[in-house]
Amino acid sequence: MRDAVIPINAVLALVLVSLVAIAAIVSAAGQLGTTRTTVLAAVRAVVQLSAVSAVIVFVLRSGWLTALFLVVMLSAAGVTSWRRITPHRSGAWAAVAITVGLAPVLGLILGSGLVPMSGVSIIPIAGILIGNAMVATSLAGKRALDELRNRYGEYEAALALGFLPRLAALEVFRPAASQALVPALDQTRTVGLVTLPGAYVGVLLGGASPLEAGAAQLLVLVGVLAAQAIAVLLTIELVATGRVVQGAAR
Repeated sequence: MRDAVIPINAVLALVLVSLVAIAAIVSAAGQLGTTRTTVLAAVRAVVQLSAVSAVIVFVLRSGWLTALFLVVMLSAAGVTSWRRITPHRSGAWAAVAITVGLAPVLGLILGSGLVPMSGVSIIPIAGILIGNAMVATSLAGKRALDELRNRYGEYEAALALGFLPRLAALEVFRPAASQALVPALDQTRTVGLVTLPGAYVGVLLGGASPLEAGAAQLLVLVGVLAAQAIAVLLTIELVATGRVVQGAAR
């Protein structure tokens, strides 16, 4: 299986630089407005993965360090969603939505005994769940606030008809905000037909059988769906009840 491991050498660096250049050039040529963001994201990925690779060995040796690492991941995810949703300090609620989405799913997976209670197992699965819950939270929160702003007349009309503020807000933005779940749903529907996601490939390269790799990937995919559904529902409720709002300052 070592033949399947990607070597760390000059060729890898050249390919990575070329791929970033392609993305940046296409963005610039198409005036997509993401040229600088693409380059910065790639640089950040290199720095962050290098740093994580340097400390992960020590983290995995201690249960306390593993828990601390999870807190760091949740904090980073919360701040990322906060900035994506709104500049207002109320965006800090995003961290709550992500955490609430993660907790029951990770708890069930670990409590069932399907995944060992060790850092080397917990961190990758938690990272996948947190990352996906973060994306769904960002999309749902941003779409909800955008819809509420753009269709404020409909919101006021609903209030005039006797709707309570929460129900009026939900009527306006719930369908659009719920679209945050579409990417995960599509990935689950097409797994094995269109894509072989990372968990499957990683377990397979680790020496497991295709059937075992499939079982691991299925557990992750369904876990992601559950975590995202919880996070999106809570995010929508936070916007509908006015806890997360548009704003220009924290």
